[in-house]
Amino acid sequence: MDMVMRMVSELPVVIFSKSSCCMCHSIKTLFFHLGVNPAVYELDEIPKGNEIEQSLLRRGRNPPAVFIGGEYIGGANKIISLHLEQALQPMLINAGALVELPAVD
Repeated sequence: MDMVMRMVSELPVVIFSKSSCCMCHSIKTLFFHLGVNPAVYELDEIPKGNEIEQSLLRRGRNPPAVFIGGEYIGGANKIISLHLEQALQPMLINAGALVELPAVD
């Protein structure tokens, strides 16, 4: 898990994904739509991807595993719930992944 923690501590948003996973694709699309450019690690395409995936799975973190501000937030269901509750964008702003725009009157 040390390798995973190093990877997620350096960037505002990190997604551990699998290129063939439709939920992973949906979560990545959501972040891109929100204007976030997450670091995406495709576990089935990167060196040591299997080792990283096993480390995540041992902690119950299936792809897509989303980290914001260096902290594990959750998978697809959690991210979608946060988005629907309008709680995701404030988290992204606090992590420095999004810039809060002033309200227009």
